[in-house]
Amino acid sequence: MKWFKKEELIRCYRERKCDRCPECQLQKAVHSMPNGIDENTKALVNEVLDPARQMFGKPIKVNSGFRCPVHNKAVGGVANSQHVKGEAADIAPADSRQVTTDSLIQLGKIIEELGKYDQLIYYPTFLHVSWKRNGPNRRQTLRKVSNGYEKV
Repeated sequence: MKWFKKEELIRCYRERKCDRCPECQLQKAVHSMPNGIDENTKALVNEVLDPARQMFGKPIKVNSGFRCPVHNKAVGGVANSQHVKGEAADIAPADSRQVTTDSLIQLGKIIEELGKYDQLIYYPTFLHVSWKRNGPNRRQTLRKVSNGYEKV
């Protein structure tokens, strides 16, 4: 993990983010992640985020990485979200005050070019990117539209 810190990818483990989640509170007490999460987040960084950051040449911020089921539901995530498995991150260029469509497209094209991703979803202000450490990666590229998602 060259460009990213573990804390950036474990949203529920940041101070006061998930006070009502028993799973997170228990894990905080023993200072460990649920089984497999740590390995999945490391794989996401090593296979996708670090190479993308290297090619992008500018800092990338992680808006959201791992989320426990309680936190995931609270932010409107789907029950089977890859965030819950530590396999996904919502990212954006960090050096701009306002993320532009062009900067998201540039970052997305780099991820597509590198070819190591499961899903890449373009949202108006961020990119959702995932990587499965175990199993096949779909290399699916989508765009969020008002009534769901469309293939890009």
